[in-house]
Amino acid sequence: MKAVWAEVITIGDEILYGQTLDTNTQWMGTQLNTIGVKIIRKVAVGDQQEEIIKALDAASQRADIILITGGLGPTKDDITKKTLADYFNTSLVTDEEVLEYIRDLFSKRNLPMNALNEAQALVPEGCTVITNSMGTAPGMWFEQDGRVYVSMPGVPYEMETMMEQSILPKLQLTFALPVIYHQMIQTVGIGESWLAEQIEFWEDALPSHIRLAYLPSFGRVKLRLTAEGIDRLQLEGEVAEQVKKVFPTIEKYIFGYGDITLEEAVGEILAKAGKTLAVAESCTGGFLAHTITSVPGCSRYFQGGVVAYSNQLKTNLLDVPEEVINQHGAVSEATVRAMAEGVKRNLQVDFSIATSGVAGPDGGTSDKPVGTIWIAVASPEETIAKKISLSKDRLVNVRRSTVIALNMLRMAIQTTLANHS
Repeated sequence: MKAVWAEVITIGDEILYGQTLDTNTQWMGTQLNTIGVKIIRKVAVGDQQEEIIKALDAASQRADIILITGGLGPTKDDITKKTLADYFNTSLVTDEEVLEYIRDLFSKRNLPMNALNEAQALVPEGCTVITNSMGTAPGMWFEQDGRVYVSMPGVPYEMETMMEQSILPKLQLTFALPVIYHQMIQTVGIGESWLAEQIEFWEDALPSHIRLAYLPSFGRVKLRLTAEGIDRLQLEGEVAEQVKKVFPTIEKYIFGYGDITLEEAVGEILAKAGKTLAVAESCTGGFLAHTITSVPGCSRYFQGGVVAYSNQLKTNLLDVPEEVINQHGAVSEATVRAMAEGVKRNLQVDFSIATSGVAGPDGGTSDKPVGTIWIAVASPEETIAKKISLSKDRLVNVRRSTVIALNMLRMAIQTTLANHS
């Protein structure tokens, strides 16, 4: 079955200036993919008619569907409707149904209308009007030379409602669309290149209609399998079979499937096992606790934490002996072990995590340069500690340390549960 391609054109100077973030394209990409449409390109242009027309001409050379957002407001800088009328060699006319809808909307809100509000009912003659149930600017659907052009408001909730209620169903009726099915394998604790090397034999043997993509981020790599065909159930079965084939090779790195996050996966394990967790943070400054508590329902297993930045608090709140800090320093295996064991004991939990390091961008020494981080995890059986060497970027170091700490916890929980099964 022939692939159906879409291109998104975002209109607005505010997008180019960085004053408004384009979240529309990301949302549209997800929704289009569910019905079998692929986005081939996205383009942002300013509020200039010549540039909009150039973008439309270029899109028509490579896409079956051209989706346009923005520039449909009532003010003079919103020129999309006039530009589209010129592009399709037609004129603007008043749509009486839209005008009546706008008048009724203003009446219900007890607001006065002016000429600019009434001008929202002007649409290019010959287009199919798409109802905007969330605002006053209607959407517009054009068909030319086998292609579909759809203009929508740039306001996200207006665009999303219009897409869901009208445009996506209409696209499904207009085009013969293939089925596109995705499955995500979530991995942690292995770099992208090392992972690719380990599964190369499997990747090379994938059927031609199943493609693999590597999506790395902060110590994690998502493996996205994308299958295309005409039978969704068949594709799901084929992808499941491929996941089963690769699983033994990378089992220890897999923490979940689909959109699950590492913190959600760890939380599920803790909740299912009825185990509790606490944290003692220094260099991560509360970010580890924030990540853990971003998961709804985390109160089932997370008891709390201590952010002990100073050595005095490490001693007073976490029972880290002064002599340990004096002899080894705050950034050391001995100190981070004592922090993990202290918070585990004082908060009476089953597992704990501790972090201490030089997050940066300064504060390093010759033997402990910026990016030197110690992480410890205490379980009912043992305390394990690990030294990692990261970058000079403070935020990156904090986020990567959090991922590594959660993965160490994941493995410690699995070991404990395996030993008691």
